[in-house]
Amino acid sequence: MLRRTTLAASTMTLVGALALSACTAAPAPAPTSTGAPDPNASVAIRLVLEPSNLDIRLTAGAALDQVLVDNVYQGLVARTPEQEIVPALASDWEISPDGLTYTFTLREGILFHNGQELTPEDVVWSLTTRRGDAEWRDSARLAGVQEITADGQEITLTLAEPDSSLLWNLSGRAGIILDEQTDVDYKTAANGTGPFALESWLRGDSIVLTRNADYWGEPAGVAEVVFDYIPDNQSALNAALAGEVDVVTGFDANLAPQIEAEDTFTLEIGPSTDKATLAFNQQAGSPLADQRVRQAIRQAIDHQAFVTALGAGETQYGPIPELDPGYEDLSDLAPYDPEAARELLIAADAEDLELTLTIPNFYPTTIPQVLVSNLNEVGIELRVESVDFSTWLNDVYVNRDYDLSFVLHTEARDFENWANPDYYFTYDNAEVQELYADALAATDPAEVEDLLAEAARIVSEDAAADWLYNGASVVAVGTGIDGMPTTNVNERMNLTALTKSDG
Repeated sequence: MLRRTTLAASTMTLVGALALSACTAAPAPAPTSTGAPDPNASVAIRLVLEPSNLDIRLTAGAALDQVLVDNVYQGLVARTPEQEIVPALASDWEISPDGLTYTFTLREGILFHNGQELTPEDVVWSLTTRRGDAEWRDSARLAGVQEITADGQEITLTLAEPDSSLLWNLSGRAGIILDEQTDVDYKTAANGTGPFALESWLRGDSIVLTRNADYWGEPAGVAEVVFDYIPDNQSALNAALAGEVDVVTGFDANLAPQIEAEDTFTLEIGPSTDKATLAFNQQAGSPLADQRVRQAIRQAIDHQAFVTALGAGETQYGPIPELDPGYEDLSDLAPYDPEAARELLIAADAEDLELTLTIPNFYPTTIPQVLVSNLNEVGIELRVESVDFSTWLNDVYVNRDYDLSFVLHTEARDFENWANPDYYFTYDNAEVQELYADALAATDPAEVEDLLAEAARIVSEDAAADWLYNGASVVAVGTGIDGMPTTNVNERMNLTALTKSDG
């Protein structure tokens, strides 16, 4: 007999998708205005990182998810900022007791932005194509689905074995439903079912979304959203104070006094799954192949210094942040201890180590500065190579040509990368891979969490990387703006509830 899946039961879902505060759910921000919402309003939102193109099917990077997922593209299910799975194009779903059959009820009367009706055949085609085409981003997430069929409005996914991550995966790129008949250049255009449609993209400047008048659900609260790409924080502050933007995401918390000085903006700090990851290239022949060297680097780093310098966030000592299942406080595995770090380097015959840090150039200079200072104290000379993101993707992510690398991994539930020896982390541990596989196959959410926690502890004990801090969502919200998400905004931002008052 099938069991009905409710919203509360969505904790069964686990483990999702690079781009790549105490992490407790932040309360919704208080209204910033008593004026009535203006349905014709346009809201300008500052973002940091612009996508290289708009092809959600093939292009890596959270910059696409941040703008397009939930707002333009949707799947059968969606996720809240607090990581709960909720209905989207499917009104509900059922899971068989053995975890092998998922049955979704597709809503009727949904239109794509081009006016074509969403059909069950579109769903079957979208998921089947993605499962079978390795070029599509996240196609591997559906690899365990044996069959996808439609009977009227019911869509059934049949699995070879249980997969505790399936619903979570369907709430991301793997589950996006596209129009089978559409003729769209996805690199520059879009055709989804979401509350907003893509109006324009001016490269190097902005992306504009407009309200979808034929949206199947609650209509968007504003007529237009303009995403302004302003990488520099000082420039973003100037734009805010000049009234050119209404919301500033990815803001520098240290600039709070300036942006709040005239009472036109309020700084909201929420939790996130942003993992400030210092990757170690552990390939054979590298000094970082020695666990003692990696552990020495971890213990040479003053993690609290990053949180203090950035003005927000929390320390993190393992691969799973507090918002994600399997989190455990692992601070005991890498206490700040420069003397212990020196002893480890001596034991590894690596006292006079010279390493290069490759870091995308849009990150604060504070990060390499702290690292250079900390590592120099224990005798490691660190050279910093600041590069554009496309260079980082090619050299580090694709070719694994680096010593140390820093990037902020924003994706939630992405522990799978530590169970993938082909990922750019270059980490290969059979026990971790087995534990992760067991977590996927488990049908008890508590067991899934325990297995992930066990695997994460091993990853941290191996010093597979260092996690400099767990970043916070820092958002400056202008007066009159309500409904702006403030949790995990670097990963996704559902802007349906966003409003702007007329006074």
